[in-house]
Amino acid sequence: MAEMSEAARLTDFEARIDRGEKIEPGDWMPDAYRQNLIRMISQHAHSEIVGQLPEGKWIPYAPGFRRKLTLIAKVQDEAGHGQLLYAAAESLGKTREAMMDELLSGKAKYANVFNYPTPHWADVGVIGWLVDTAAVINQTMLAQSSYGPYGRAMRRICYEESFHIKQGYDAVLAMARGTAAQRLAAQEAIDRWWYPTLMMSGPPDSMSTHSRLALRWRIKTKSNEQVRQEFVDHIVPQIRALGLTVPDADCAFDAATGHHRYTQPDWEELKRVVSGHGPCNQERLAVRRKAHEEGRWVREALQVAS
Repeated sequence: MAEMSEAARLTDFEARIDRGEKIEPGDWMPDAYRQNLIRMISQHAHSEIVGQLPEGKWIPYAPGFRRKLTLIAKVQDEAGHGQLLYAAAESLGKTREAMMDELLSGKAKYANVFNYPTPHWADVGVIGWLVDTAAVINQTMLAQSSYGPYGRAMRRICYEESFHIKQGYDAVLAMARGTAAQRLAAQEAIDRWWYPTLMMSGPPDSMSTHSRLALRWRIKTKSNEQVRQEFVDHIVPQIRALGLTVPDADCAFDAATGHHRYTQPDWEELKRVVSGHGPCNQERLAVRRKAHEEGRWVREALQVAS
């Protein structure tokens, strides 16, 4: 039987995706599909690993033992999510060591939101509530990914992220019901994180070749704008229900469309931050490099033992 041509393989591959079948590691796939997945999954893994840092710094200062335990559990979850995602990326042929080298060298990108400071305990609550809500909306979509290992990892991660949202909301709720100073701190944290969270979904798909390919091959099933709009529609009523303010004077419900209007983020800022020029990029990578070096003896011991 004659071997299929590349064009025939691509036609068969896209027909499988159109039928809703999952692509598995041993299956044929276009190189552009493989590379797009490696880029997306490794960036997602890096985001989980670096994402421990903005909140992790607050573990010693959490207000009360229960919140301390809850935050420890959340940070531990993020580390586990990173490992799940690195494993999914490895199934595509890229080693974990290579991905980690790219992160520590500053070559790899990761989510913009993890390059902003967390000057107050309220930031921990707002990250858990706003940022993780945006993440779950995106990740629920990715759980339907055409690549089997990515979708399966996302389903487990989404289950745990739902706990993170509750943790964050509970912290903000307590502050919104607290003293005037606590309410002000909660509002200021929302003000700080609103636009970075909107940026997290990515720029409009018209600005991204990667995004268009990901939609074509159902690596993701919704556009960046769809995910962002879903987040805004979900979170705006919650913010206002707590008596807090959305930091966008033009944010309003549009009865004609059934959606909230909102002001687009500064996409030039997003480019700067993900390219390594955000407020905390260097600080966060320095912490990761230090941890990586201090853990070298553990990795070496495990290699000897195996």
